[in-house]
Amino acid sequence: MIATERLIVRKPVKEDFERFFEINHDPKTNMHNPSGPMSLEKAEDTFARMLDHWEKHNFGGWTIVEKHNPENSIGFGGLSYKLYGEEEKLNLGYRFAPEAWGKGYATEFTKKAIDFGCNDMNKEEIFGIVRPDNIASIKVLEKAGMIQIGKLNDIPGQPGSLVYRIQK
Repeated sequence: MIATERLIVRKPVKEDFERFFEINHDPKTNMHNPSGPMSLEKAEDTFARMLDHWEKHNFGGWTIVEKHNPENSIGFGGLSYKLYGEEEKLNLGYRFAPEAWGKGYATEFTKKAIDFGCNDMNKEEIFGIVRPDNIASIKVLEKAGMIQIGKLNDIPGQPGSLVYRIQK
């Protein structure tokens, strides 16, 4: 378990799946996702891969809760290895429930995840991918000190995703 001023992030457990699906199936949380809301099958696969990542690497995506209401998961996110085209990179990702938006939680979480990756895990660099129309997430990554270093053509027929990086 890791804490920030207002958040607790912890290793996910099987009981978190229902909330994971609820957040990732919500059309609002997927407005910048060309794939749209997650189906139940995709959510089950993604959640299983998140738990597997923890087993394999002893870190991964966290369940994010508010300190003052730890029973309510407001999002999921963390650091995990992800393919950027052909190259595997340490990726920072997150998705928050709409009721958690506009409170600075994403920035608070992102700064803590970067601190954990660079200091606790001793990683030299962390990457993030964001769709070019997702202005809110672009601002979060930039507030956390990440710099755009290029684009990744990861979705056929769509503009490339913006690639951000921060170095230790």
